[in-house]
Amino acid sequence: MTQTTNRFLDELSKLLTDAAGAAQGMRREVETLMKAQGERILRDMDVVQREEFEAVKEMAAKARDENEQLKARIAALEAALSGAGK
Repeated sequence: MTQTTNRFLDELSKLLTDAAGAAQGMRREVETLMKAQGERILRDMDVVQREEFEAVKEMAAKARDENEQLKARIAALEAALSGAGK
């Protein structure tokens, strides 16, 4: 009786091990499919890459700084012209 029970438990153990391996394989496959699908959706949406975004952000900050400098120069020139005209 114990030998039959042990064989049954061994077979059950093998079955559960195989099922766990199959489930893990399916999990990896689903993750791969989901990642590929997500990348495809983002590519179709024409989303900006992080590097491109950072470059444009830096250019905008530089343009803003230059704009402030030019405003200050214009104000100084207008003040000088106002002072010279009097």
